[in-house]
Amino acid sequence: QVQLVESGGGLVQAGGSLRLSCAASGRTFSGAAMGWFRQAPGKDTEFVSAISWSGGVTEYADSVKGRFTISRDNAKKTVYLQMNSLKPKDTAVYYCAADLSYRPGTDMGRAVYRFDYWGQGTQVTVSS
Repeated sequence: QVQLVESGGGLVQAGGSLRLSCAASGRTFSGAAMGWFRQAPGKDTEFVSAISWSGGVTEYADSVKGRFTISRDNAKKTVYLQMNSLKPKDTAVYYCAADLSYRPGTDMGRAVYRFDYWGQGTQVTVSS
């Protein structure tokens, strides 16, 4: 069993920055992929970014590329999402998720169904 706990959300003005953290505990797998997703009210869950634990390979949604940076600290079992130049459209609940079926060296999936464990979410609100 893997537990994921997000933190770092809050209210910021457009153009501001936030750094989200996702701490993993319990049974973890070094070959896993970690992802960030978000869900705005009334909308589907949207892929934001992902990173592989072993190789540090990253992927980003086009909507956040160049503004968000995903990283990980393997020793702390923590994944981060640095969000810069925030826009009101970034307002959503942000979720950390783990894909324990990921195979290092393969392309990381972006679909929600590929991620088995999810955190509780952290609210990000960007005012205009």
